[in-house]
Amino acid sequence: MKRASCFDTRFFIEYFYQKDPERLTQLKALLGGIRKRYISAIVIHEVFKITLEQEGRETAKIRRNFLEKDFKTVVMDGQIAETSAELRHKYRIPLGDSVIAATSVIKKAQVITDDPHFKQIKEVQTKWIVEQ
Repeated sequence: MKRASCFDTRFFIEYFYQKDPERLTQLKALLGGIRKRYISAIVIHEVFKITLEQEGRETAKIRRNFLEKDFKTVVMDGQIAETSAELRHKYRIPLGDSVIAATSVIKKAQVITDDPHFKQIKEVQTKWIVEQ
């Protein structure tokens, strides 16, 4: 059985703004090989904000719809909030990263990312977006 995965915002920035066709093919293959796909609601916020600034509201809405259709969105509840605070305190990482990490801990999912903050978090397993 394939492992569940929790996607970091950086995956989607890489995916949506990738100019190299070979790299985009690798990202699509990575995405296609994962059946249980989770995102934290904070990922929707971050992707929407970046897209809104870069490409406008309509594209941001299209991307939000894509995320909500193809990924199970996990909202922050008390358990995720507590775990996030513990991880943020322990590793001194940004709020968004701590929420995504906590989501992966609760869902027992690896984090798909290229953000070095996640490598230091012993409680989560990471899979680099595209192994170098």
